Parts: sequence; C-alpha cells; structure tokens
Amino acid sequence: MVFKGRVWKFGDDVDTDAIIPARYLNTSDPAELARHVMEDADSEFPKKVKAGDMIVAGKNFGCGSSREHAPIAIKAAGIQTVIAKSFARIFYRNAFNIGLPIFECPDLAENVKEGDVIEVDGDRGVIHAGGKEFQVKPIPPFMNELVAAGGLIEWTKKRLAGRK
Repeated sequence: MVFKGRVWKFGDDVDTDAIIPARYLNTSDPAELARHVMEDADSEFPKKVKAGDMIVAGKNFGCGSSREHAPIAIKAAGIQTVIAKSFARIFYRNAFNIGLPIFECPDLAENVKEGDVIEVDGDRGVIHAGGKEFQVKPIPPFMNELVAAGGLIEWTKKRLAGRK
C-alpha cells in the first residue's frame, strides 16, 4: 500500500461538520458529498482537490458526530489517504469501514507545507516528505483487509460468498 500525492493541510480538531456540513446530510450519494467536502474549512477546497491528493492534519481529526458521510465524502473526492496526529475513534473506524486508509503520524504536520508531494509506504510504515522519513503507526491487519476489500460491506460480501 503505497501512495504518492499532493498535501492539503488542516489543523487540530477538524470535526465532521467541517468535513461534510450537516446541511448536505440529506443525501448519501458519494458524488454529491464530494462536491461539498471540507467546504466549511476551506470554501475553495472542493474545486481545487484532485484525485490522488492527501489530507495532512493535526490531532483529533474527525471529531464530533459519528456520521460516516465524512469519510465517504473524503474518499469520493479522490483523496487517497488522510494522515493526522490522531483521529477521533468513531472517524477512525468509519474510515476503514468504507475502505479509506488513514495513518497516524505525530510529526508530519509540522514538517510539510500545503502543496508538497509526499509518499506514504503503508506496508513499511514510512512517509517520505521533504527528504525526511517519518514513522507511522501500522494499520492493524484486519483494517488492511477492509481497505483491500473496499470496505466492510465488500469484505462481508466476499466472506459470505466464500461460505457457499
């Protein structure tokens, strides 16, 4: 699991309402959610983000309500991964449930600028940024299975199909 992409930076305590504002929760269409991702944190973000980009943030990313719309909006916008100092527990699980790989790295946010291109080697637990190497917490094996399958629903379908 290797990712290379452009960085978008956000600070500490980015809540789910900043990720996908409540006024858009009347839909579960990923494409519609993607059109509004992070717009309350940066109104231009949905227009500027490109497939393959990454979000780097401070501590407690995804705090607030438990809406799974937040990681769905991020993934649907083409963001391949989120790297933060820490994640709210419910966001952490929701991200893996929908197949969005996320990584915890305590030192990255202070060492990259918005627009930098970084490389994340999830298998080795290493991020390369600005000529430096940063360690990330490894993704637990079961969570890797979820990401590889495309999320919990797809993982379950495959598992049930194997029982027939």
